Amino acid sequence: MNRLKLGGACLNQIPFNWEHNLKNILSAIEQARKEKVDILCLPELSITGYGCEDMFLSDWLPQTALQQLPTIIEACQDIIVAVGLPIQFGGKVYNTTCIIYDGEIEGFYAKHHLANDGVHYEPRWFASWPSEVIEQIEIFGEYYPIGDISLTLKGVKVGFEICEDAWHEDRPACRLFENKTQLILNPSASHFAFDKAEFRENLVVESSRKFKCIYLYTNLLGNEAGRMIYDGDILIAQRGKLIGKNTRLSFKDVNLLAIEVDIYNTRESEVLVNERVYDPIKEFSIAAPLALFDYLRKSRSKGFVLSLSGGADSSSIAVLVAQMVKLGIDELGLNLFQEKLGFDLEIDRKLSKDEIRKNIVRKILTTAYQGTKNSSEDTLNSARELADSIGATFYNWLIDDQVSGYSKTIEKAIGRELNWETDDITLQNIQARARSPIIWMLANINNALLLTTSNRSEGDVGYATMDGDTSGSISPIAAVSKHFILQWLQYAEKELGYTGLSAVNQLQPTAELRPLEMHQTDEDDLMPYPIIVEIERLAIYHRKSPVEIFKTLKQKNLESDDLLKNHIAKFFRLWSRNQWKRERIAPSFHLDDFNVDPRTWCRFPILSSGFGKELQELERL
Repeated sequence: MNRLKLGGACLNQIPFNWEHNLKNILSAIEQARKEKVDILCLPELSITGYGCEDMFLSDWLPQTALQQLPTIIEACQDIIVAVGLPIQFGGKVYNTTCIIYDGEIEGFYAKHHLANDGVHYEPRWFASWPSEVIEQIEIFGEYYPIGDISLTLKGVKVGFEICEDAWHEDRPACRLFENKTQLILNPSASHFAFDKAEFRENLVVESSRKFKCIYLYTNLLGNEAGRMIYDGDILIAQRGKLIGKNTRLSFKDVNLLAIEVDIYNTRESEVLVNERVYDPIKEFSIAAPLALFDYLRKSRSKGFVLSLSGGADSSSIAVLVAQMVKLGIDELGLNLFQEKLGFDLEIDRKLSKDEIRKNIVRKILTTAYQGTKNSSEDTLNSARELADSIGATFYNWLIDDQVSGYSKTIEKAIGRELNWETDDITLQNIQARARSPIIWMLANINNALLLTTSNRSEGDVGYATMDGDTSGSISPIAAVSKHFILQWLQYAEKELGYTGLSAVNQLQPTAELRPLEMHQTDEDDLMPYPIIVEIERLAIYHRKSPVEIFKTLKQKNLESDDLLKNHIAKFFRLWSRNQWKRERIAPSFHLDDFNVDPRTWCRFPILSSGFGKELQELERL
């Protein structure tokens, strides 16, 4: 056969939610059959979900996954389907793709290279299959090949790579090329990160050129398990030419791309290439709302609660929720949007589109400005204007009585009054902590998720009050820097149309925890946010020493040498002493190519030398 119709279907799965996952798989197969797809590639571990963590170490998980296979096999009439699942074999668990042809199993390809960097810990759960080894496995009383298999399907030589396999020099595609393989399928679970999609696209196109084949890549979709976001990439390239590319970051559960290809003549293949967004500012505007939508519905919560201070961090999160509603309704329609949320929003459909969105935001997002005598009218007005502009429910109360009560209790115990000269941190922190119990009450009343407002820059240096502004169920912006947030807010106001951000964007970031006459600002307390960005990338991402960072940044002439040394030293001192805080920050979405969440990307000891020797070397320069 010269011509084949190839399809990829990205799926929004849930770890070991068998009914949900099976429904999506069957839906993808049904859609593909209706479009007369010959070969359909589904994502890596799509039966179980990729994010099952240590449940992969159990016996019951791979056994239950295998029990789903007969239903899938039965649905694969007149179609070839590659579907991912863990398989127990020889006392080990392997990450495999099962190839089904017209209702019959053809074999199981087992992953060779296991991801073990950044956010991935695959060798903890899976064994790596050796190259060029094929065994026989008994499944349902029959024997099938398992391992480094390739197949001839409909007269076409088909080979396989699973995600990480393609990112290594000694990849399976090298051997497949020697065997004149014409089509390589790559089912993947490749997490989202800024700037990664373009790199991945180039990898697929270059693979098709280098190995003189058609290369079909299919990724998972959405916030599957809480932290990772999958962008739902489907990419098809033929001999160095991109011929298929879908729309990423969909709110759908199943997103299919199918094109007809000529195996021998690229010019005769169909081309369906959708436009993509690669700019991090624009990607954030889609990826974070999708992550919030999936987290909300999969946690079975009824909405979000947010302590809206009028500042940059909380305002960005409020807008992300509004953007979630906008994007979700625009793609799914009101009925399916409500159905996926799992609760009735009781919306008057006679209202305008804009008013419908505002009404939904009002029912989903509840905000509160929790002021003290140290709060300004500017931040109160900023919070109120933003909430009104997006439709969020808005409360405004003072917590001075609670702060006073705590302060009087401790003053009586220690026998003296607290003052700003000797008790600065104590007096700041009690304000932040006094806000926590009451905002949690609102979240409990609404059966809602409390959103935490910490950003990555604050996580770096511990500029957050534990059990205060760190309180919450999910931390949507903890993986991005404050500098990024400030840039994004300008974009959201001017390009996305969130005009209620006008007041927010005119304010200088401040915690407003000291008396107003002390003119507190975040950058005075810490250092300029652009400097933090420069230092953290070198210190955390590239793991450079203080001296190495100074020598690198000195060449950029960002500030005087003495000031730069002071800022580098301050960063490392604050970083070292605040690991315990990072251990307790609410779960966050992985958005950038690195983050400071020790449960995903960056592990650092709670107790250490604090870079004492290294900072002495910096001081001597």
